[in-house]
Amino acid sequence: MRLYTHPACLQHDPGPGHPESPARLRAVLDALDHDSFAALDRVEAPRASRLQLLRTHTLEHVARILEARPDENGLRLDEDTVMSPGSAEAALRAAGAVVAAVDAVMTGACERAFCAVRPPGHHATADTAMGFCLFNSVAVAAAHAIAEHRLKRVAIVDFDVHHGNGTQDIFAREPKVLYVSSHQAPLYPGTGDAIETGVGNIVNAPLPPDTRSQEFRQIWDGLLLPRLHDFRPQLVLISAGFDAHRLDPLAQLQLETEDYAWLTDRLMHLADAHAHGRLVSSLEGGYDLAALAAASAAHVRELMA
Repeated sequence: MRLYTHPACLQHDPGPGHPESPARLRAVLDALDHDSFAALDRVEAPRASRLQLLRTHTLEHVARILEARPDENGLRLDEDTVMSPGSAEAALRAAGAVVAAVDAVMTGACERAFCAVRPPGHHATADTAMGFCLFNSVAVAAAHAIAEHRLKRVAIVDFDVHHGNGTQDIFAREPKVLYVSSHQAPLYPGTGDAIETGVGNIVNAPLPPDTRSQEFRQIWDGLLLPRLHDFRPQLVLISAGFDAHRLDPLAQLQLETEDYAWLTDRLMHLADAHAHGRLVSSLEGGYDLAALAAASAAHVRELMA
């Protein structure tokens, strides 16, 4: 089991008071700096290449991010998304981590991997940075798996409390990718209705505020996991947001830390059944530091089992 991260991911700083702060990644890394995680193979994330980014993002978008020159006051891309001097490098390392992890599981260097990186990615569309996200790291990795490893069935599993509109937008007409998501609705970004099905490859399960563990597990066991098994993915990618936790300040779902361990176990069985165990997870949201640390540790502990 590999852990991909990079110090550059701590240098993306949207500014004082912004919920997507470097403290998030520090909390995750501190939680994984424990004897029970000593067996993790810790790998420094490489940069994603322009070719890898251009499989999912437009040339204009890639240039806009990589050629931006924010000063110490930051460059505001929208009301939520801010670049600092270290942001472009952080985004390159975040996307590069997931690509490298895909290469590792596809070549047998490891079976599973977790990418402790930021900024998050699942709101970034082909041509727009939004929702704290610059590049859509998991989408970049899925496109890489199809192009370089000739996969015909890649599953992207998103349990962040916010719908991954960017991932859905990028792959809505790509039958080689199945995107499944549970998320709170109504909530930012306002997408993810059950009627949004792409070419039959999008499965959304919007959940009302105050949804608790039992209802969450029922929607996964009754709808989302069966669809994933029917798809028989050759690779499982996870957009691992931990902001559906009951302590998170940006949403109102009521999940417990144990729910993340439960779903991780289910997804490992999915990967074992269809993908020779190949599973790559990448950090997305989670804004209460204690909840984020506990849930990400529970997730990684299951992945190591």
